Amino acid sequence: MTTDTTGRAEALAAMRARVGPGGWVEDADRLVPYLREWRGNYQPQATAVVRPASTAEVADVVRLAADAGIAIVPQGGNTGLCGGAAAAEHGRDIILSTERLNRIRAIDPLNYTITAEAGVVLRTVQEAADSADRLFPLSLGAEGSCQIGGNLATNAGGTAVLRYGNARDLTLGLEVVLPDGAIWDGLRSLRKDNTGYDLKHLFIGAEGTLGIITAAVLKLFPKPKQVETALIAVPDATAAVALLARARTGSGDAVSAFELIPRIAIDMALKHVAGTVDPLTEPAEWYVLAELTEPVADAHLREKLEALLEQAFEDELVLDAVIASSGTQAQQLWFLREAIVEAQRFEGAAIKHDVSVPLAAVPEFLRRASEAVAAAVPGVRVIPFGHLGDGNVHFNLNQPPQGDGAAFTARLQEVNRLVHDVVVDLNGSISAEHGIGRLKRDELAERKSSVEMDLMRKVKSALDPAGIMNPGKVL
Repeated sequence: MTTDTTGRAEALAAMRARVGPGGWVEDADRLVPYLREWRGNYQPQATAVVRPASTAEVADVVRLAADAGIAIVPQGGNTGLCGGAAAAEHGRDIILSTERLNRIRAIDPLNYTITAEAGVVLRTVQEAADSADRLFPLSLGAEGSCQIGGNLATNAGGTAVLRYGNARDLTLGLEVVLPDGAIWDGLRSLRKDNTGYDLKHLFIGAEGTLGIITAAVLKLFPKPKQVETALIAVPDATAAVALLARARTGSGDAVSAFELIPRIAIDMALKHVAGTVDPLTEPAEWYVLAELTEPVADAHLREKLEALLEQAFEDELVLDAVIASSGTQAQQLWFLREAIVEAQRFEGAAIKHDVSVPLAAVPEFLRRASEAVAAAVPGVRVIPFGHLGDGNVHFNLNQPPQGDGAAFTARLQEVNRLVHDVVVDLNGSISAEHGIGRLKRDELAERKSSVEMDLMRKVKSALDPAGIMNPGKVL
């Protein structure tokens, strides 16, 4: 046994002793959930999963790993789509799961804040806020299993970014274990703190490459007392963008969600997902799912929405619309939107993109990107949908109906480049809300300027000179 192996074995034994039997997983069967990579792009392996139950335990584990040169892969709910929480295939990494850091430490309704540990499931934070008559607005498809730490590490977006911002905008303070095991206590609940570098922003969106977020102070908002939801048929994406501008102005900026949906996506959902219903009698090429909210019950929001749609119909920006008449019908409209992702799985192989462009450029992006992929892959089915309100389009492509799935996915890099070339030409981003992880790491280096890449590498080197924190991700 070499000295290196001895040091590694001693460090692993010390970690196991520190977290106790409930905090250590190395049995092959129990490791399986932690090694799952949702898109099947990687086959992660790991020596063990360590599950600390406190920030102090996280710090001790990281300190032991740093001393022994053991790489750590931080992992929350493991719902990411870019391989950011996937361990390497060589199996020498350890996965540090935050699932036992699951306490709501405090709720301050007067200050409109909640302090939650990294392993608290997003839905639990939403429910805790609701119980205090407050709103935590971060909402996404995986909210029943994703964790706050992962949401912050990837700067998650979701459906309400238009009104409330993404995870970065919802964070006031952080507690972070650094790569040497030191604890930075930045759990401040201040709206104003102009005392030097705002360090929390180093760790939000860093995907665990600079440290492990263990807790956060998050912003709360007044709980909506009036909600109006509508599915609106529009002639095209240009009309949808114009309608959004009118909706924001006409409602007093009460628009909290504005989702773009093509007809092909609705047809897939109706075909494959039980419980989906088409609420409009005549099909259209494009739709918008809009939600307006107000924290006061007598805001006359429905009247504003009806007037807005009536005028937009006269101006030929709207073809048809249905406004939900109950909470149940609103849920049905949202269910139809969420069913798009599930329905695509039944239509063969897919190549997916999570991109953003300036809002006004969305129609041009859809036209140019669709034309580019259609020319390269005749018969490809283009399914662009998502968060139009913030310029984030999930530009998904399904294989031609009679095509070969393996042959289609083999062209991933070629198709990605076609789409991303258009995105970059329109001053957009190749990752709007899913992060970089392993999936987009190499392309990030190509797309970012040398100055940006140099700055990021300097930050990484300064905080994690040994490179033990989530190696191979982002950079």
